[in-house]
Amino acid sequence: MKKFKIDEIREFISRQSPETKIYIGCDSERTRINGVWHAVYTAAIVVHINGNNGCKLFGEVTRERDYDQKANRPSTRLMTEVYKVSALYLQLADVLEGRDVEVHLDINPDEDHGSSCVVSQAIGYIRGVCNVEPMVKPNAFAASCAADRFRSLQIN
Repeated sequence: MKKFKIDEIREFISRQSPETKIYIGCDSERTRINGVWHAVYTAAIVVHINGNNGCKLFGEVTRERDYDQKANRPSTRLMTEVYKVSALYLQLADVLEGRDVEVHLDINPDEDHGSSCVVSQAIGYIRGVCNVEPMVKPNAFAASCAADRFRSLQIN
């Protein structure tokens, strides 16, 4: 598993111009280990340099026990993603101040998808804790694309 080096991330962000945009997201995947379900969480911070240049991707991969009873309605796992994103936002809050920051949630508001079971709760939590309006699918690329890409880089 890979952990964030928060001081390194804070320093990198603080060295960037005010036009730099920050995107924070988290994704998870359910896996069975020795007959017990676990969730592998991948959190990602995308630093879009100057808002129009390249990006720097920071990531963290952790594994925890998954207590969801229904795999097709993973409310506990999805809300854990939300908690991880909000905690990360709060750890970086002072270097994020005055910047364009988006919180991305890997949640689909379409009721045909299992992740819709927590959409209202997740959005409300991020609004309350981070004081930002979170992005959900299909606009949540930091959670759905960047986190997936980071995870694939760690496996290979």
